[in-house]
Amino acid sequence: MEIEIGIGKTGRRAYGFDEVAIVPSRRTRDPDDVDISWEIDAWTFELPMLAASMDGVVSPASAIEIGKLGGLAVLNLEGLQTRYEDPEPVLDEIAALSDDKATRRMQELYREPIQEELIVRRIREVRDGGVIAAASLTPQRVAKYAPLVLEAELDILVIQGTVVSAEHVSTRTEPLNLKEFIANFDLPVIVGGCASYQTALHLMRTGAVGVLVGVGPGAACTSRGVLGIGVPQATAIADAAGARMEHLRETGWYVHVIADGGMRTGGDIAKAIACGADAVMIGSPLAKAYEAPGRGFHWGMATFHPDLPRGTRVATRRIGSLSEILVGPAHENDGTLNLFGALRTSMATTGYGSIKEFQKAEVIVAPAIKSEGKALQRAQHLGAQ
Repeated sequence: MEIEIGIGKTGRRAYGFDEVAIVPSRRTRDPDDVDISWEIDAWTFELPMLAASMDGVVSPASAIEIGKLGGLAVLNLEGLQTRYEDPEPVLDEIAALSDDKATRRMQELYREPIQEELIVRRIREVRDGGVIAAASLTPQRVAKYAPLVLEAELDILVIQGTVVSAEHVSTRTEPLNLKEFIANFDLPVIVGGCASYQTALHLMRTGAVGVLVGVGPGAACTSRGVLGIGVPQATAIADAAGARMEHLRETGWYVHVIADGGMRTGGDIAKAIACGADAVMIGSPLAKAYEAPGRGFHWGMATFHPDLPRGTRVATRRIGSLSEILVGPAHENDGTLNLFGALRTSMATTGYGSIKEFQKAEVIVAPAIKSEGKALQRAQHLGAQ
């Protein structure tokens, strides 16, 4: 339904995770009977998640640990890991910066050129850990570095930017033709982000195996304020899921919808899948892990942009191991630990046995869902605030 913004302009109402809720069905299940595994291309993962390609979240070491726990971590091939032989002192320095100096100094640190031999080395470090290796490049650098990821035997390439389209127009440079590139590339490709039905459908038509959905919802992203663009995640995911079904009808080819950003708790992850996602990409929840390379900080891929930063360095509290955060056990009651145990319990409580079934769950608009009857919790800063 269109809402009048003013004379000459209307807009759709869109919803975020805090404004919707999952409705229990007539059936419940034993959590042990619920299957939360996820398949993409030739691989099956026990957890329907990707760790975001953020330098404060994914290093080769943390990627290996996440892979062993059943997830998939995406290494940023344009980050500190490929600019510095030893990124540890740089990560120490970033963690020690004051808030007023962080962005300017990070811009300086990220001016160090990318070293091609480090791209190959970091990918091989992940592969040598015995897990599936995924890594990201921005569209502007894909053509230059694609041969290196093939040399390093990467498993999955993620082409990622604040917004990625299948139809980039430029009078200054030859833009990446996503459809042509993917058709001739030997690896499965995930692309994103996007936040609308039409853009998601166009990206699916490029031949990608997955599409990242989310423009600006991440905890460290400031694109919505800096650029004024974005769509709340519940609506963005549902729209992309609609595009997925249209593309499946057209071609018979199923493209995975991956919700990227805006999820802090297990409940958020459950809502993302109930809205239509096949899996989620998370960053800030994993930055709270003891093993995270950011030392209690995380920042997005556009934080250090030389002309117009669209991210910020965010401090967080380190609350547990990667294992505790992903699969438990939990010792906090705010939903930030055992994220995928929470997903399993949500699916069991509402009666759904698989991710595909859970995508069909009834969802309602419920602005009061987190506040109804919770005045005492809010007053005492307890539970999931």
